This record gives sequence, C-alpha cells and structure tokens, in this order.
Amino acid sequence: MPYARSGASGLKLPRVSLGLWHNFGDDADRRTQRDILRTAFDLGVTHFDLANNYGPPYGAAEESFGRHLAADWRPFRDELLISSKAGYDMWPGPYGDGSSRKYLVSSLDQSLARMGLEYVDIFYSHRRDPETPIDETMRALDQIVRSGKALYVGISSYNAQDTAEAARIMRELGTPLTIHQPRYSMLDRWIEEPGAHDSTDSRSLLRVLEEEGIGSIAFSPLEQGLLTDRYLDGIPADSRAGHDGRYFSERNITPERLAKVRALAPTAKERGQTIAQLAITWILRPGGVTSALVGASSAAQLRDTVTAATAPELTAEQLAAVEEALAV
Repeated sequence: MPYARSGASGLKLPRVSLGLWHNFGDDADRRTQRDILRTAFDLGVTHFDLANNYGPPYGAAEESFGRHLAADWRPFRDELLISSKAGYDMWPGPYGDGSSRKYLVSSLDQSLARMGLEYVDIFYSHRRDPETPIDETMRALDQIVRSGKALYVGISSYNAQDTAEAARIMRELGTPLTIHQPRYSMLDRWIEEPGAHDSTDSRSLLRVLEEEGIGSIAFSPLEQGLLTDRYLDGIPADSRAGHDGRYFSERNITPERLAKVRALAPTAKERGQTIAQLAITWILRPGGVTSALVGASSAAQLRDTVTAATAPELTAEQLAAVEEALAV
C-alpha cells in the first residue's frame, strides 16, 4: 500500500482508506465486519473513518468498531489511524446537532467512550454550520487537540471560502488544519470548480487546499456504487439503491449518468480494470487527493478496490478518454 503525506503535515495516509458509513451498523453481520477490517489492515489500509451518527442506529458503527478493536487490535493501536466526526444530528434537543463547542466536545467524548479509545487520530467538523460562528467551531477543534483527545483535526464539506477562513483561524491558534474531507468523484467534481458553492471566492477548493498545505480525502469516490458495473443493466434488488433509499435512489441513476459510466468501460477494459478500479485510480491521479475513502460490503470487494492504489498511472491518452466519456 503506498502512503501519501497529508498536506504540509507529517501525517501519512494510505492511498485507500476504509469508511464505516455503511455495513457497520447493528443490521450488519459481525463476522463480515471482522473480515473486512482484518483484510483492510493486512492490505495496508490502516486508516478507518467513522462519525458519531454512522449506523444504523446512530453510534452503532463506532460501537461495532470498538468491539472489533478490543478483540483483535489492541496491540496495534499505534499502527492505526482512526478518525471520527460530528456536525449532523446525533441526539434530540438543542445540543445534539450543529458545530458549536458544546456539541463537538460532548460528541467526541461520547465517540471515544463507544470505541473504547483515549484519543482519535483525526477529528473533523463534519459540516459548516451556518448558525455557529466559524471562529467558535475552529476554537473547539483547537481545544480538542490541546486536550489530547485528537492528534489532528480537519473539516468536511466546507466550500473554498470557508476553508480558507478556517485555515487562517487555525493557523493563528497554532493548530493547523491537517485534512479536508470533501465529496469527490468522476461524476461530482465540484472541488475542481472555481467559486463552487460560493461566488465570493473565485478559487477552487483544490486550489485553496494546495495553497494552505491541507491534505484531502475524497468520500463517495464511486458515487455510492454508481461508478461500478452494478447498475448498467438496471437496479439489482440486492443493491443499495434497491433496498436503501436514504442516501442513494433511482433519482441518482439517470440515463444521462449511466451513459457516462458506460462510456468509461472501454478505457477500463484497456487498462485491465473494472470501472470501479478506474474511478479510484483517476481520483488518485497526480494533483488529486491524498487518499480515497471507500466502503466495502465484503472482504473480497475491498481486495478488488485496493488494487487501484498500485495500478499504473493513467496515460495522457487515457485521461483524455475519461474526459470524453464524462462529457457524453
């Protein structure tokens, strides 16, 4: 597994990281969870990404991970990179949502208890909360690092302008932002677009991250399964879109998007890759992101995905072919 340094920090991330957004709740088989986690570690995927409300129900993924950690991995804690986040709804009432100091600090304490940890390696502000001053959120992250409850801190889904402001505040506080976690895939390239989500800053998020020395880890690089072979002939009953409409529905699987995915197939075949492997290799191209955050429903699926991290780089001709396919 190749590793890459996260921005200007000393922290190295595996080029493929494992997200526990799906398949680690109470509705998932624990033996399958164990197999996925053990396989990940054996493949060099040492970074495991969680959030307070991953489940179902909320908190279940952290509890599951905590059980597996206690059973298998205690001797290897210093070889693991464990991250969690808070920012979306977690518990009822005025203090269980948002990005206030009250919520972030309380939520991290709960996450540490669920996982049986003294600290996480990375703690994120999961989203920009418009009702909380960004200064308060950043000061909470600074406090969390100084308390020893997280070694590094980051932000997720902040636009370019808010990221630049957050970086400025954290730099002044003496706790630089280490990483940003944006949604990014072949079919969702907003982080490349100047002024995306905010017309007052003409820079792209990627440009801001480069200028500020902040690393990046892309979530949903396979567009939650659309950038695979699964949906080319319809929606299988056992697929996520077929049985779980919370995050991925038929509205996402449009003829236009499927046409783009089909147009990628010749390039994938030429490289001896699946469409999913091609999508991960593309995400990890030079000038892209530090790490690709993938999910897995089985150990075999993870093994298949991870090969993209060591695949040959895309040639100029192949990159051009990808752009042509995405323009369909």
